[in-house]
Amino acid sequence: MKRKKMMALVLAAAMVMGMGSFSVQAEDTQAETTLVYGSGDYTRINPAMDEHGEINILIFNGLTAHDGDNKVVPGLAESWEFEEETCTYTFHLREGVKWHDGEPFTADDVKFTIEAIMNPDNGSENAPNYEDVQEITVTDDHTISFKLDAPNVAFLDYMTMAVLPKHLLEGEDMQESDFFRNPVGTGPYKLASWDEGQAITLTRNEDYFKGAPNIGTIVFKIVPDDNAKALQLQSGELDLALLTPKDAQNFADMDGYICYDMKTSDYRGIMFNFQNEYWTENRDIIPAICYGLDREAIIDAVLLGQGIVAYGPLQRNEYNNENVEHYDYNPEKAKEILEAAGCEMGEDGFYYRDGEKLGFPISVGAGDQVRVDIAQIAAQQLKEIGIDVSVDIPAQVDWGGQYAYLIGWGSPFDADDHTYKVFGTGKGANYSGYSNEKVDEYLTEARQSDDPAVRAEAYDKFQEELANDPAYAFICYIDANYVADSDISGIAEDTVMGHHGVGIFWNVCDWTIEE
Repeated sequence: MKRKKMMALVLAAAMVMGMGSFSVQAEDTQAETTLVYGSGDYTRINPAMDEHGEINILIFNGLTAHDGDNKVVPGLAESWEFEEETCTYTFHLREGVKWHDGEPFTADDVKFTIEAIMNPDNGSENAPNYEDVQEITVTDDHTISFKLDAPNVAFLDYMTMAVLPKHLLEGEDMQESDFFRNPVGTGPYKLASWDEGQAITLTRNEDYFKGAPNIGTIVFKIVPDDNAKALQLQSGELDLALLTPKDAQNFADMDGYICYDMKTSDYRGIMFNFQNEYWTENRDIIPAICYGLDREAIIDAVLLGQGIVAYGPLQRNEYNNENVEHYDYNPEKAKEILEAAGCEMGEDGFYYRDGEKLGFPISVGAGDQVRVDIAQIAAQQLKEIGIDVSVDIPAQVDWGGQYAYLIGWGSPFDADDHTYKVFGTGKGANYSGYSNEKVDEYLTEARQSDDPAVRAEAYDKFQEELANDPAYAFICYIDANYVADSDISGIAEDTVMGHHGVGIFWNVCDWTIEE
């Protein structure tokens, strides 16, 4: 076993002991293989309320799951059927599944979880996925039905949602419960310890219903800074990490590492905050902003050519409409739009409107160097067309008060995912406050039909309207640059990753580490 693996084992053992000491018996470190993953920080593990979290799939299961082609396969449910006349899905659950605390998993847990997400008092950003659910019926411990008031062709995708234990959460605050710092699931790994800001340690679930995974311990070592991940991977403190393209290229020819350059459905763009009065007054200049971005230059400079130019939210989906306005780089056209809107160039090289200089800050989350670099180049490009744009890295994002945000979204699953709840008026993940009646109409029409031709027409119209009335200035789709210790086998490099590169652990039970 490599020196780095030994270090990982010692670290994991110390985490289980509560970080009080790093002393551990040498013979104990040889007992199990351990993988140390470079992770962002977690304040809680709450898949019902929060959409994203790479760790969720290790601890929890849904009724359904996704395979390496991002298709729906059985999870906690062995089978299901759909009754078209009543618009009802009935799921038949696996028997003998237990929670990590030994309690039996039942249909009541499923009902509890989905009702908690649907409850508006809980404020779940996943709620739009289940707004069509009219009635949930538990027939017995292993049979549950969902009657919808309208068809939702993505419903089986949404049943990949992690099921939570009713016996531990009933009566608890679904946002603040201590459970979300001590989660109990049915998944292949269970929580061993959580040292805040340092590491979350998971150990193998020997009773996992699909069979115990090969790797004994997985440590999510908290490394919020992208640059630090590369340094810790090289020093042997990490075994696997998602790196920036610039950092990942340094490992390409380095012995002992494998680089996985994986496609994603993950796009980046400037999200305009329509809750801010600035865009009430200046919404008509957004097309100029879109034309003012040299996307190819950003991809070359920041992503080192890894990625594609973005013009919409469905480019890695079967329902993509490539015939919409792409807003290809055209600074002259951008200036024409600004001047047609009544803006006048000042002596300082910036446009003014009614005496006020055009400009705004783009907020970027701290620690994501790729987003910071994208935002900085975009800001400079927009300055060159006469809009005074800056970059702000706030300690905490003010979703309602900010001007704009360097957003990331995207899903490799059904086209309804990351469209309906992101661009639909008042939906749970619509952080821009965007509202367009035609967009709402087309998205609803698409989710309510299982006819591919009907869906294709609806999504074509949705994308056309979104291009005519942009919610974002789309910039690029990024690749996921994972770098792993070469001792790790089983990573499925052809799977299209989701937002934040999430998805690499979908087949973690099959991974092995050479000792």
